[in-house]
Amino acid sequence: MNILNKATRIRLNDFSSPSMRAFHMTWMAFFLCFFGWFGLAPLMPVIRQELHLTKAQIGNLTIASVAITVLVRLLIGWLCDHIGPRRAYTWLLILGSLPVMAVGLAHDYTTFLIFRVAIGAIGASFVVTQYHTSVMFAPNIVGTANATTAGWGNLGGGVTQMVMPLLFAGFISLGFSKAIGWRLAMFVPGVMMLLAGIAYYKLTKDTADGDFKELRARGAMSTKSNAGGAFAMACRDPRVWALFVIYGACFGMELTIDNIAALYFTDYFHLALTAAGIVAGSFGMMNLFARALGGMVSDRFHQKWGLRGRAMLLGVTICAEGLALMLFSQMRLLPFAIAAMMLTGLFIKMSNGATYALVPFVNKKALGAVAGIVGAGGNVGSVLAGFLFKGAMPWTQVLLVLGATVCVVSVLVFGVRFSEQEEEVAQAEIDARLASVLAPSLEPAGAMSD
Repeated sequence: MNILNKATRIRLNDFSSPSMRAFHMTWMAFFLCFFGWFGLAPLMPVIRQELHLTKAQIGNLTIASVAITVLVRLLIGWLCDHIGPRRAYTWLLILGSLPVMAVGLAHDYTTFLIFRVAIGAIGASFVVTQYHTSVMFAPNIVGTANATTAGWGNLGGGVTQMVMPLLFAGFISLGFSKAIGWRLAMFVPGVMMLLAGIAYYKLTKDTADGDFKELRARGAMSTKSNAGGAFAMACRDPRVWALFVIYGACFGMELTIDNIAALYFTDYFHLALTAAGIVAGSFGMMNLFARALGGMVSDRFHQKWGLRGRAMLLGVTICAEGLALMLFSQMRLLPFAIAAMMLTGLFIKMSNGATYALVPFVNKKALGAVAGIVGAGGNVGSVLAGFLFKGAMPWTQVLLVLGATVCVVSVLVFGVRFSEQEEEVAQAEIDARLASVLAPSLEPAGAMSD
């Protein structure tokens, strides 16, 4: 599939072109999904007390919040290739809003765990976000577009750490009990997700050339979806699995810290609920610029060193992330702990952006499958880390082990290689898009056609 009208620039004040409407809708939808996904995390000190949760049960809840996302991300990548990102995101937002609003019905550990698993499915929103911007923006700017929409969406993880305790406090001030207050607080992001799902369907298209249904109707796409074949092709590419593990080491660590930060600063530094939420939220707020920075630098590295430059940047940021995480684990004074956490966050989010600046170039005929598999790797990383946090090992030591593991994982970037032909095709497409000329003959030999 060749999209004729991919955008070659990001114009933030443009709300009329299909590419920029998709840009703004994807990051806002992902923001709300992240808000609902991690809305419970800053409220866990209150929920732990009410439901009498043990350390092992909290560990199980941390794992549950991201485990189901692994499967749903794989499914949603296939679904994007099949029905398009517009309809995939619409259904995910609407159906995902239901457990977010209904989690207030939980009355014990078991029912709370079930709702936590269901809420975790909305983490698949990330794959649709990256898919949609990948088909809307040309190769010269796709790294920046992917990283910015994902980064601004990930802001939801930081904002929720700050806002949910305030929402909770607001309901308490109105006379509600703590047990009712956290339940009402979670209803708010659920309603917003529901409205966003309706807006996404009304305001976006699958591509700048039109919806998948329209393209198939006029012969611009095959009437038969090849999503199954694309998924199989992605699975056979070792670069996809290298990025799967690498993304587990960066986005997996982001999800882990989002889940445990409030409790970590409450238990180890004795901060109150609101203060711990603000500190934990500062980690997520770095997505305002840090993930986008990773994508922008990756685009610059591509200009100088090609796709090899993008991979080289990813290796550096992943290794730096591991070193910073080990430093964070050793900080015992609050100001130094916050500073080390912020440094860790910088490299985590830059690594996230650098990873998905590479994804569109691995196999664009299987874009949804590649995006889904790599995205699932982030959740696998978080699940594996969650098992460490539920064990007897002190959390400070767990963070040290995770940091060392991330450093080791960074060597996998040497497995993400591109042939000379792939380098030439990527550069030729950039030149063609910038010149507003379509070059269909530049597809790699043997590539699957739609």
